[in-house]
Amino acid sequence: MPLDPSFEGRTYPPVGSYEVSREKIAEFADAIGDDSEFYRDPEVARAAGYPDVIAPPTFLTVINLTAINAIVADPELGLDYSRMVHGQQQFAHSRPAHAGDRLELTIHIEDIMARAGNDFLTVRAEITDSEGAHVCTTRAQLVVRGEGA
Repeated sequence: MPLDPSFEGRTYPPVGSYEVSREKIAEFADAIGDDSEFYRDPEVARAAGYPDVIAPPTFLTVINLTAINAIVADPELGLDYSRMVHGQQQFAHSRPAHAGDRLELTIHIEDIMARAGNDFLTVRAEITDSEGAHVCTTRAQLVVRGEGA
């Protein structure tokens, strides 16, 4: 079943916030094998001008994925999750996320298209802090493989 093209242009407002913690940052850094002290030592981060330890650039996948999953689980969209693969991911940061941030996501479905029997869904997330200041824009392209793929 193809994706419902009427979803293109839809916006999903924040449904809560995510509090970034030192522990979650360190866990993520460990998982990706990055031993930077900026992710673990508050004094090193503060000496570089940050208010606390900062998160690796791809850390925001943690909260981005939860929001995307809520969209793809919408039965009206018509997405067969068992046929979905992640096609592409981009991050455009205004600043690094850091411990103590309370982040919110607004999700936008930018594009839905079909090509070579596959559906492509491009989702953009605008991530802001508790004051509403922009932290990062993410884009993810999801590919739903066609029946013959």
